[in-house]
Amino acid sequence: MKIRISKENLMKAIQIVSRAVSGKTTMSILQCILINASGTEICLIANDMELGIQTVAQGIILEGGMIAVDAQIFSNIIRKLPDNDVSISVEGEKVMITCENAKFAILGRDASDFAFLPEIDRSVGIRLSQYTLRDMITRTIFSISGNESNGMMTGEMMEIIDQHIRMVALDGHRIATRKAELRDSYDNRKVIIPGKTLQEISKILSGDTERNVDIFFTDKHVLFTFDDTIVVSRLIEGEYYKIDKMLSSNYKTRIICRRRELLDCLDRATLLVKEEDKKPVIIMIRENEMELRINTTIGSMDETVAIRREGEDFNIGFNPKFLIDALRAIDEEEISMYLVSPKAPCFIRDAEDMYCYLILPVNFITID
Repeated sequence: MKIRISKENLMKAIQIVSRAVSGKTTMSILQCILINASGTEICLIANDMELGIQTVAQGIILEGGMIAVDAQIFSNIIRKLPDNDVSISVEGEKVMITCENAKFAILGRDASDFAFLPEIDRSVGIRLSQYTLRDMITRTIFSISGNESNGMMTGEMMEIIDQHIRMVALDGHRIATRKAELRDSYDNRKVIIPGKTLQEISKILSGDTERNVDIFFTDKHVLFTFDDTIVVSRLIEGEYYKIDKMLSSNYKTRIICRRRELLDCLDRATLLVKEEDKKPVIIMIRENEMELRINTTIGSMDETVAIRREGEDFNIGFNPKFLIDALRAIDEEEISMYLVSPKAPCFIRDAEDMYCYLILPVNFITID
């Protein structure tokens, strides 16, 4: 194998596929990137057996072939090279890397040892803009669970209903849902995609409204194709939680307030919260204002926010981080919060039902 490629193109491809390189594994081949120049394009591939990424690096194939290289060593070398064309060739077990006056020789691995991406049937799929997919992921992904033992909660549900796509994430304390309209109608489908997969995809997507991503589904895998990149991921198997039963439309009190004003107030409140603290922000709802109080070992804060209220007065406590995450995921100048009681979930949602954020309250000691 012998190829020539610009450092910029090569580095971009390495950064994309490195997201699928295994961090902790007893199989050293999973810590490698495969350089495949056996066809008409130079492809870089990484696969940790749960997530696999392949992308095309624009360059010249002087002699076909393929070789696997240690991802970290290869990435570090390319990063430090001059900004010029890079020549890569294979001589026996060695991979020769040359750029201007810099020459490296590193050990390669036989491509036959590498775990290639599985072939995925592309008969069942959908198409949407890269902007829409990235936007939906970033506005929900914060609500997945970081605890691997929670299984289902470490992923997001992607649901296709006619001409709409909905994504749902939850961690046992909150739920985030986002809905978007698709350009075409599709058969209904529901899958659970690992959070890691979605996080990595959101970092690769361009966010361009004019550029599309095609998503294909099988019983065990999901395939994303966009630009010159393919991402394959295992699905989380099992039945997802019955979300619609949790997202009640009943309420006793509705609050309308300016999102930015409430968010800034909560940001100030968290200045007094240490990372290990579980101190809630207490919200006292009255006719024309909402009073926010927090009391920690560092100090206390008391601030009021103007609101329009429908329904009853009462006090309720929340983890301020959960409220902040939800408010940052919303663009609207005004938001509506729906409450039932101090011990029932709070809902933040729009009239068109394109988003909904559920947050469970926390117990607190009443402040006089």
